[in-house]
Amino acid sequence: MRETPAQPTMPRDEHEEDPRRAAFAVAYRMLGSVAEAEDVAQETVIRLAATEDPVENAAAWATTVATRLAIDVLRSARVRREAYPGPWLPEPLLEDPGPGPAERAELADTLSQALLVALERLTPVERAAFLLREVFDYDYARIAEVIDRTPDNARQLVSRAKRHVAAGRPRFDADDAARERLVARFLAAADGGDLQGLEAVLAEDVVLWGDGGGVVIAAKIPVRGAAAVARFLVHTHPRRRGRHDVTFEPARVNGQPGRILRHGDGTIDAVFAFDVVDGRIAAVRVVRNPEKLRHLGARG
Repeated sequence: MRETPAQPTMPRDEHEEDPRRAAFAVAYRMLGSVAEAEDVAQETVIRLAATEDPVENAAAWATTVATRLAIDVLRSARVRREAYPGPWLPEPLLEDPGPGPAERAELADTLSQALLVALERLTPVERAAFLLREVFDYDYARIAEVIDRTPDNARQLVSRAKRHVAAGRPRFDADDAARERLVARFLAAADGGDLQGLEAVLAEDVVLWGDGGGVVIAAKIPVRGAAAVARFLVHTHPRRRGRHDVTFEPARVNGQPGRILRHGDGTIDAVFAFDVVDGRIAAVRVVRNPEKLRHLGARG
């Protein structure tokens, strides 16, 4: 597979002094949708501009308003997701490769697709309480004010959410260079149809998810186990299906190692995100639903 340098498609969302970015930061983590998070951020900024009282901390104000708006959006979105054809994955978020190691570690922990999928187990209010506490470091009194609960109830919501999320929140390997080398080995093995080479970089209990949204072909159920995932990847490799003009561009997808699969005309076919745990690829998530790639543009 030919690899070409990826261009950053979205700036980092960790700019607390910017109300719009603060609103987007919480809304995206709440919703897993770039388009919906942008709508929430826009509505938040409009409300901020319309307020008559002075706002001492605009970013904190925006986080509060965006959280409340996102709770309402998520309640209706959950109905749609229950009827979603095949596995549902968040819209991929590509971040600027410029931040330092500490910032990248934080992004990996709070933006990963693994965490966002795990958060789907929670109610909208539980999700809000968890994020405000674990990501934005709000105290329980402030969380209670945002979600209209008592501090004791907010504490209980966070505790319950943490129990639900714990099982689906892996602790990723911290060495970025080692993770990229592993993904490169994975791609080389897939490109060469090397089943043994693929199995060597995959965890025994690896899982592959594909999100086609019922619009394009993708795995309808998760593929589990190193041998099964290796066979699936070799069988579905674009070059083995007659496409020789594809490129795999390096990218950081939701803070994790990833790749953008692009056709020769510049259109994006898929975005891959890899979870690397204990020196092996523990999960592969492939977003192919065109609606979830629209925000990336034809050429990112």
